Amino acid sequence: MKSPMSNFVLGNYINSLKKLKYYSPRLLKSLWNFTLLCGLLCIFTACGAMTGEVVKITEVENPLAGLKKEDQVKAWEIKKTLGAKDDTGLKDILEKTQSFTVVEYLAKYAGPSGKSELSDYRVGGYDVLSITVYDEQDLSKDSIRVSSDGLISFPLVGRLQVGGLTTSEIEQLISKELARGEYLNNAHVSVMVTQYASSKFSVLGAVKSPGTYPIQAKELILDGLSKAGGVDSATGEMQEAMIIRTIKSDEQGERKIVINFDLQGLLKGKDQISNIPLMDKDVLYIPKENYFYIMGQVKNPGSYTFTKKDINIVEAVSMAGGFTPIASRNETRIVRNENGIEKIYEVRVDAITKGGKINQAVFVKPNDLIIVPESFF
Repeated sequence: MKSPMSNFVLGNYINSLKKLKYYSPRLLKSLWNFTLLCGLLCIFTACGAMTGEVVKITEVENPLAGLKKEDQVKAWEIKKTLGAKDDTGLKDILEKTQSFTVVEYLAKYAGPSGKSELSDYRVGGYDVLSITVYDEQDLSKDSIRVSSDGLISFPLVGRLQVGGLTTSEIEQLISKELARGEYLNNAHVSVMVTQYASSKFSVLGAVKSPGTYPIQAKELILDGLSKAGGVDSATGEMQEAMIIRTIKSDEQGERKIVINFDLQGLLKGKDQISNIPLMDKDVLYIPKENYFYIMGQVKNPGSYTFTKKDINIVEAVSMAGGFTPIASRNETRIVRNENGIEKIYEVRVDAITKGGKINQAVFVKPNDLIIVPESFF
């Protein structure tokens, strides 16, 4: 990349020589030496732009320097809006909660069969059961409500503890009790849940009908999203979502964990392993769209959504149409708030693109404000 000043000096020098009628060997030698010097200067200047530190974290007194006045006003408005955003306390909860990918969760909490130990629905208080004993009409009951402490009353055998059992386990229990009391041997029992009232889950965030819903049978994440009306595409095109799950253990009692899953992969049928069963007290959270903002010398300044999980600074500028001809490309800045502290990332974009250092390109984060100042040279 040639220096404008060297072009100007060299051009004047050559034009002055053209006015001479004859070129002396000494003048030609001088011209050659001067041209060589200018060429070396240009090479070193270009190399300097593509070497050295690519990203530098600094504190800049005015991170909006280099923007037009009207752009500075818009940028300050964006910063104030970002500072006023309320995360309704979820951020604090998530930061203090152990998180897993779906694969990690299944590896830690799956049973011997490789499936979640709680994948089958377990009956609880206020559920309503339909119990049929084949060829024994007097023992069949269409509507038996489970008490708050998980008990039912059944003919001949009396009160039975069914809370926490699956329907197949209740069938085996009734058959066993009938045989133990010598009322009926090898009874064929069928148990169905006709009303689900004991287990509930919540859906929050970017869905059309957020709220709390009962869990019915083996309901999966996609079933839960369907009950909530599906993802609100106007606000919820995030790549990832999560379940905040309550886990019970003898050692630690009741605690919460976070299970992160690939939302887009699940919705598009590419990641069915993430379609895990819902459990009582689950909170299915679909984050709303995240944005980054870019101002200054790009062709289409404005706000942009994350179309994929990771977007680097070069891709962000490309999404905004690329630099304008007067952009100060190597003075691109990212204004970022990290734990309440504003940091400035100075990025030399030419050093990344022309120097073959794309692996050093800093990734953009939600709510980043990218500033591309105007070059004055």
